[in-house]
Amino acid sequence: MKPARIPRFFSKSLTWLVLITPLILAHGVQGQDLSVRQPLGSAHGFLTLRDQAGAILAAGDLTLVPSGDRITLRIVFHFRDGSLNDETTIFSQKKVFRLISDRLVQTGRSFPHPCDISIDVASQQAIIRDLSKAEEAPRVEHMNLPPDLANGIIFFLIMNLPSDAPKVGFPYLAPSLKPRMVKLAVTADGKEPFKLSGLRYQALKYDVKVDIGGVAGAVAPVVGKQPPDSYVWVTEGSAPAIVRIDTPLYEDGPVWSIRLASPVW
Repeated sequence: MKPARIPRFFSKSLTWLVLITPLILAHGVQGQDLSVRQPLGSAHGFLTLRDQAGAILAAGDLTLVPSGDRITLRIVFHFRDGSLNDETTIFSQKKVFRLISDRLVQTGRSFPHPCDISIDVASQQAIIRDLSKAEEAPRVEHMNLPPDLANGIIFFLIMNLPSDAPKVGFPYLAPSLKPRMVKLAVTADGKEPFKLSGLRYQALKYDVKVDIGGVAGAVAPVVGKQPPDSYVWVTEGSAPAIVRIDTPLYEDGPVWSIRLASPVW
């Protein structure tokens, strides 16, 4: 008997992307509401995407545009090989965070499965386009999407966690050509120092583990298909900031590092 096929796994959204990433599911995965401790406003940041050796693969932008209690987040990475990772997320932040919609587009040589995937929570559906097959019409899948879905906002949810928070879980729709609900289990993983222009700072490190669930989840570690953990570093203090995210951006992809960047003259 062949082992169960493991579903495709997400980026990050940011996917993270911001970014970029968090019980067991039957028709859906239910997590917990997270109060808005750090409301988001208008912002524009510059990012780099690096491999594990530190080489820059892509340059990017992060923009946050508020409209009432809604925020439009867009994270775009332009790769040196011409590839593109473009994610636009709309969410609300009235008392608790609520995802409204998310669209992820991945094209180019850096992505073995180029795709255009849209999630609409209100209509409870995902629209999937395989960009390697331009002649095919988009596929619409009706799904049980929980109200606390973390796609596109997972890293901001982590930024809002109390520093003494226990292990928490967030439902996530792994965006692939065959999307599936999983759980992102977030655990505090201690503190790490970092430097900026010679000054020393402290960051809280979080481990984000993918729980596939069901039979597929049970056999994933055995057959070597368990997605790698992601890691998020958040500064301490009254105004926390995400300073680094290490995460894969697509199923079976390598772990890449999203860092803040500064303009150079």
